[in-house]
Amino acid sequence: MQQELDTENPSLNINILGVNEFGHDSGNTLVTDGTDLPWLQDIDDNGDNASDTWESWDVQFRDVIVTDGANEQVAVYNLTNNDLA
Repeated sequence: MQQELDTENPSLNINILGVNEFGHDSGNTLVTDGTDLPWLQDIDDNGDNASDTWESWDVQFRDVIVTDGANEQVAVYNLTNNDLA
């Protein structure tokens, strides 16, 4: 998908990456095996047993968050509620 976006809309400078929820790092290898998707691991820096980024962005499981050039959220698309198939 990244290659398609780069080819068809290079001026948009769209980048796709994933942010894994805190506490689910054991699945990172499965997600990244055989793919070049940039994959980040969220942390619990404040010790409240919650994902810091997921919590601050009010992320739900399988959310796709679209941001603008200033990294401000402009849209949320949930893949559980809106299957791409």
